[in-house]
Amino acid sequence: MGSLLILGTRVVNGGRIEEKDVFVEDDGRIARIEGDLSSLTADEKIEAKGHYLLPGLIDDQVHFREPGLAHKGTI
Repeated sequence: MGSLLILGTRVVNGGRIEEKDVFVEDDGRIARIEGDLSSLTADEKIEAKGHYLLPGLIDDQVHFREPGLAHKGTI
């Protein structure tokens, strides 16, 4: 995986929504979240204006169950 720069996204973090740029390093870790990172060089750039980004969001509806116990996977 190469580095990634996400430009102009609405970052949802710490109970706030702010328009920021996000830089992701080669190893997939978020390195910087700041107002303007457009001067950085990255392997890939994504223009994300108008889109939301939730860094570190975890899907809490994933169920790891033994096969055959599908009835336990309902809410």
